[in-house]
Amino acid sequence: MAARPARVGSFRVHLFGDRFFNLVTLLLTLVGLSILVGLAIALVVDSSPSIRAFGWSFVVSTDWDPVNEKFGALPFIYGTLVSSTIALAIAVPLSLGVGLCLSEMAPAWLGRRLGFMVELLAAIPSVVYGLWAIFVLGPWLRDHIEPVLGKALGFTPLFQGPRVSVSMLCAGVLLAIMVVPYIAAVCTDVFRAVPQSQREAALALGATRWEMVRIAVLPYGLSGVIGAIMLGLGRALGETIAVAMVIGNSPQISASLFAPSATLASVIANEFTEATSTLYLSSLVELGLVLLVVGLVLNVVARALVLGATQRRFEEDN
Repeated sequence: MAARPARVGSFRVHLFGDRFFNLVTLLLTLVGLSILVGLAIALVVDSSPSIRAFGWSFVVSTDWDPVNEKFGALPFIYGTLVSSTIALAIAVPLSLGVGLCLSEMAPAWLGRRLGFMVELLAAIPSVVYGLWAIFVLGPWLRDHIEPVLGKALGFTPLFQGPRVSVSMLCAGVLLAIMVVPYIAAVCTDVFRAVPQSQREAALALGATRWEMVRIAVLPYGLSGVIGAIMLGLGRALGETIAVAMVIGNSPQISASLFAPSATLASVIANEFTEATSTLYLSSLVELGLVLLVVGLVLNVVARALVLGATQRRFEEDN
């Protein structure tokens, strides 16, 4: 009879702890959302002169003439999307291969050490990547890769034109190298989280090692893999210094990947200190607002893909 009050008291303390924890996490979530909303409001307010002057034409205009105060974001939106697409086209299969090797193929002791080495690549400063790309990656692409691509695929507009070391292709390849550690690290953790019973069940049914990965590991970790890809995409969209050093910073749209270009982040970094008028400065801030919108839209699309894949898997399981 003496133990009952103690259990009741313990239960009340436990209940109070849960409520306190829920309240703290809710407050932290609201703080995060408030920061995002405040950031968006600040960008809208500071870019209001540009919004009033150009309206929606700012997004579709190709003019970028600070002398005559004519501004349009389309060349930079194009550069951002193309360079990020090149980066993901190279980085996603490479990162999936690294993740599967570290989690499924390599011995545990070797996987841990190699995983640590891959994650170390994410700690290298962007400016170091940019310097390396200027002196090593760009000339190597110009002298060895671009001639091969021009000879094999020169019938398409993508691989035509003069070959230079600062180009959209160089920026895309550099971004791919920079986002691989992020995607590979998350994919490795996602694959390691797959229950061992899933693998054993597939192997017990006669599956080979690759078939086990295809039917048991990849479907189970699909949502996590998509999340890792979106993390890499966010890194590619927002990268500034390294891209500004190798992309050429040309406010023009060219179909050729060998031509110089510019991204939303790179033009802000290059020209923000040179903005001498209110309209020029607000146009650069509006570029930041456009970058925020592009990132949010892509994240919403990714969430929709994850929900669709999860729903299809649930329907297949039932």
